[in-house]
Amino acid sequence: MLRDHAQAPTGLARRGRRLPDQETEQRMLQAAVAMVHRTGLTVSLDHISFEDVIRDADVSRSAVYRRWPYKDLFFSDLVKELAKEAAPATIAGDELELIRRIVAGHLDWLETPELRRGLVIELFRQLALLDFQALCESAEWRTYIALHATFMSLADGQLREQVQAALARSEQARTARVAKAWEQLAGLFGYRLRPGSGATFETIATLLDATMRGLVIMALSAPGIAAHRAQANPFGAAGTDEWSLPAMGLASIASAFLDPDPAIEWDDKRLTSVRQALGRLAPPST
Repeated sequence: MLRDHAQAPTGLARRGRRLPDQETEQRMLQAAVAMVHRTGLTVSLDHISFEDVIRDADVSRSAVYRRWPYKDLFFSDLVKELAKEAAPATIAGDELELIRRIVAGHLDWLETPELRRGLVIELFRQLALLDFQALCESAEWRTYIALHATFMSLADGQLREQVQAALARSEQARTARVAKAWEQLAGLFGYRLRPGSGATFETIATLLDATMRGLVIMALSAPGIAAHRAQANPFGAAGTDEWSLPAMGLASIASAFLDPDPAIEWDDKRLTSVRQALGRLAPPST
């Protein structure tokens, strides 16, 4: 919808100082993204008020209209902003803390092949549930997934192509980060890609992400998916425990494509290096 020129911005700026155009742009997009996360993403953005965004951003109306003479131009930039990946900000740190905690409680499990397998499966079991719950609770992630489902309905063909390209870049970057994390985790615990599987760590990352994403979407309308637990000891687990559907999905994929590397000798030197490496783990860089 074009701006009514009779209602061009007038009056003093909301702020005492004039903000640089770049800061105005950043504030406006951040305020609008937050608004979308609060209210949800529909096939259109008609429920997002341009004036409310200006108010929430606490910027000058005149500066906003200099940057975006028409509201449609702003919403085009907003949709592209929403196409940036939006995984929960704390998820990588939470995963590393969980890994350290599990291993610290089972240091003796590093000493035999069977116990090491049990430790790796326990990591899969708990990490999958952590990630699933974090994604289910993330408004940012729901918005990102909703955009995947709705961007093809954008009437502007050029904008649709730009959003598609932005989503593709986000997906590629996410897959690369997840693949790097899994390669690091596999190497740390002495696992390799199963020979003859034809898989790469990018393959594993893609399948894991698709499985987790599907379960998160399904759980929105079928809460029983999130609540499901089964007493089981699958995939060489060290004992019987509660298994969620995300844990079963993640562990089945990982077990299909990873196996212990017979070339690695688990002597005292190796055990010491693994313990030291756990203390140095850091989230993969973006």
